[in-house]
Amino acid sequence: MPIDPASIETWWSRPASELLAALASSREGLGAAEAARRLDAFGPNELEVRRPLSALRLLARQLENPLVLILIVAAAISALVGEWSDALVVLLIVVASGAIGFFREYDAGRALEKLRERVKILARVLRDGTPRSIPAAEVVPGDVVLLSAGSLVPGDGVVLEANDFFVSQAVLTGESFPVEKQPGTAPLVSSLPERTGCVFLGTSARSGTARCLIVRTGRSTAFGAIAGRLSLRPPETEFDRGLRHFGYLLARVMSVMVLAVFALNVFAHRPVIESLLFAVALAVGLTPELLPAILSVNLARSAQGMARHGVLVRRLNAIENFGAMDVLCTDKTGTLTEGVVRLDAALDPEGRPSDEVLRWASLNASLQTGLENPLDQAILERGRRDLAGSEKLDEIPYDFVRKRMTVVVREGGRARMLTKGALANVLQACSRSAGTGEPALDEARRQALIARFEAWSAQGLRVLGVAVRDVAPQAAWHREDERDMVFAGFLLFLDPPKPGVDRTLSELAALGVRVKIITGDNRSVARHAAAAVGMKVGGVVTGGELDEMRDEALWHAAEQTDLFAEVDPNQKERIILALKKTGHVVGYMGDGINDAPALHCADVSISVEKAVDVAKEAADFVLLERDMDVLRNGILEGRKTFANTLKYILAVTSANFGNMLSMALASTFLPFLPLLAKQILLNNFLSDVPAMALAGDAVDRELVDHPRRWDMHFIRRFMVEFGLLSSAFDFLTFGALLWIFRAPAAEFRTAWFVESLMTELAVALVVRTRRPSFRSRPGRGLWISTLAVALLAVAFPYLPFAGVFGFVPLPASLILAVLGITGAYVVATEMAKASFYRRALG
Repeated sequence: MPIDPASIETWWSRPASELLAALASSREGLGAAEAARRLDAFGPNELEVRRPLSALRLLARQLENPLVLILIVAAAISALVGEWSDALVVLLIVVASGAIGFFREYDAGRALEKLRERVKILARVLRDGTPRSIPAAEVVPGDVVLLSAGSLVPGDGVVLEANDFFVSQAVLTGESFPVEKQPGTAPLVSSLPERTGCVFLGTSARSGTARCLIVRTGRSTAFGAIAGRLSLRPPETEFDRGLRHFGYLLARVMSVMVLAVFALNVFAHRPVIESLLFAVALAVGLTPELLPAILSVNLARSAQGMARHGVLVRRLNAIENFGAMDVLCTDKTGTLTEGVVRLDAALDPEGRPSDEVLRWASLNASLQTGLENPLDQAILERGRRDLAGSEKLDEIPYDFVRKRMTVVVREGGRARMLTKGALANVLQACSRSAGTGEPALDEARRQALIARFEAWSAQGLRVLGVAVRDVAPQAAWHREDERDMVFAGFLLFLDPPKPGVDRTLSELAALGVRVKIITGDNRSVARHAAAAVGMKVGGVVTGGELDEMRDEALWHAAEQTDLFAEVDPNQKERIILALKKTGHVVGYMGDGINDAPALHCADVSISVEKAVDVAKEAADFVLLERDMDVLRNGILEGRKTFANTLKYILAVTSANFGNMLSMALASTFLPFLPLLAKQILLNNFLSDVPAMALAGDAVDRELVDHPRRWDMHFIRRFMVEFGLLSSAFDFLTFGALLWIFRAPAAEFRTAWFVESLMTELAVALVVRTRRPSFRSRPGRGLWISTLAVALLAVAFPYLPFAGVFGFVPLPASLILAVLGITGAYVVATEMAKASFYRRALG
């Protein structure tokens, strides 16, 4: 067993051989049994160990609401002063309300844990000398990992071998450009950027390959130390921001109401404990205390629904952003096109078929060890033949600056450099062209080659260039050696449009989502692909033009342009940020290492199951299939979640605000409290039972037909207008009880309890839709639970235990009057709703 890695100080300054000995490892990695022992000893490679969902922790969460804690304290004080029945009733209601939230959240949480298990980030390690892919959480100190472009670095360690290996470590250092890593030690006193022989958890490989020894994992890493010092939170989503502002609104209303009611009742010489319980109960009545449970259930149902449609959710809070998204940016490959690239032709500089160009391209594709890509696979499917007798001498990996990759091979004692990549970048390395006598690549010949390239690109063909050069033996080859090459010919690839994508784009447009293409491909290829699927592209902005734009100009261009071509990873990020700056909720779909910056800054980041690790780690959603129709279903699920959450908020705040306002005002002039604290809490508890069913309620088409965002002005207006309407009918009820029925205190409270509960149930059915309520059928669960609670409300005064809550039986005439007032309230609310939406929606 090795020493504790945490005790290996200044490991960056120690030779690799010394670290291998200290960690009891070798360049061939650990054995599987030893790795398992270390995982038990040092724990999983995670910054925060995810514990299985604990019922006890979830139960404790139900008590985190400060108002609930105040109620428990007040109930305890009531018991101390001898009011045992009141204290017991209050505690029972608090427990029952918490139990509802607990069971719904617990079931939702278990379902989500199962979904999360389906998306894991993998690391490639040597175990018993053999490369294996394992979950990154199982990497241990002493593991030897194999990294290539697109890999996430799974721990802190040292480089044992590297081949043009560049790492993006902006997450730790803020450096915009990748840093080259090579074996070697750093000074004892050195900053993290100076440790060029080390790799660090949280960074990612941009190009090249490397073999690294992991020294530290989890919280003992440099990234773990930062996470330990800071409260790291994901960026606040649009929905979270709306909830926060809604919470501020309720907090202000509750604070004023509680303090005013408590002060007035104490001033009226009512018992202090009774007044405190009444004031707090009013605040609880106004609070949508089941909102966390409603949100959890909503999000869980949405995540399960998305999983059925092939979308795995990695970050729950992004679901509402998915629904609010109004701009979707994506590459064309695999979304607009089938993503199954086929090599259409290998041609010489004159455009004639060439077996020699195909063979050189096949050697390049088969011997490169960087990131796998569909272009290389397409070359090998057609051209893997007659490659025996070729020995690889070296490799210059692909990167997003050179946009080409090179291998050096020996055949029959002759060393040759073979390069393929973007045509313009390959031509930069060429001074001659293949043909009789290898003529010089003068300007006229270059223009002729570019003309052929543009003609093929306009037909939708993707074109790469191939170049060769005989080289003398040397120890290693580098980027500077890609010069004075001979242009050998072209590779033409075909990626046909995906069937049905034009229909999906039309449906997304109907949903208010504008699709923008951001691609590194040539502008002509991108324009052809867009036209093939029915996109109307007015103009194209290229990466070169982007470099010339100031941010303010880009804001305007990003708004007006639907096709960006020939862009690099940093330019993709600039485009996303420009769209966000102009007020859009922006989604980005990508699966490559060059997509990582854009995925990190998008409001909604989407990747695919077969994406590189760095893309999957940055994504909020992972698609099991790269299909835009799957995205459309995800958008609809996000909008349903938002719609049902908003239904609960509108129903609870409008009815509760009215009822609580009525009771607060009535308590100032009635000789008795209009409802006891336990009656208010019971009312609130019973009205929340059907409210839980809103999570699965049916959603009208017009509520999901375009992106929706929080509008606090709308919610405030809705709460006030419908709350005042509710209060008007409350005071109508007070008048009838006091002057027509001459109801004593117990009968007044009983009748008022029934009326307020019935109106809360009714208003939930009315405001859940913008249509007349009889034209929008509620979900079965909502309808059944509402009917059940309504019948219980009418029957409650006649039940044997009604006296415990202070209720008395009501005469039939009074029950009929209460039902009549409720019916009139429903009609008035329908009329007010029609008028409100006419004004609100113009």
